[in-house]
Amino acid sequence: MRIAFTGSHRVGKTTLAEEIAESLPDYEFIIEPYLQLEEEGYLFSEIPTLEDYMEQFNFSVEQLQNSDDNVIFDRCPLDLLAYIYSVGKKKNISALYEKMTTAIAEIDLLIFVPIEKVDVISYQESDLPNLRREVDDSLENWIGDFSNEILEVSGTLENRKKQVLDKILDMEK
Repeated sequence: MRIAFTGSHRVGKTTLAEEIAESLPDYEFIIEPYLQLEEEGYLFSEIPTLEDYMEQFNFSVEQLQNSDDNVIFDRCPLDLLAYIYSVGKKKNISALYEKMTTAIAEIDLLIFVPIEKVDVISYQESDLPNLRREVDDSLENWIGDFSNEILEVSGTLENRKKQVLDKILDMEK
């Protein structure tokens, strides 16, 4: 199974993805494109630019296309496209949206980690709260467009983890 986590920044997505990876030792855990690109020497702006998000988007699409089964992705092209849309001042993204849709068709379970109504994650002004909200709004609007199995999680880390593991068990039956 290919499992991908999607959500804005500072929602607990990576923490949850790492917990799930620990619970599924037969799965390969793929860190988010930002970290992989940084390890490969890509120099990001202090505040990521449209070009930075495009680079991550393309890298994420490649990751999906080149992956095998039993993989957990910390991020996927869907949320990176939401950043492109927000940072690009709502530019026309129809070609990128099509590319993203084709890529994420390879995902068996898409786990959406939204900003909770009572925000459980603390953040600072330097965490770009307006961008965080815009990306979350885009994801909320787009998430229903896909035929993938989708799980929206909420609550504490333990509750979220249980929701994901229960869903995986249910899908494996």
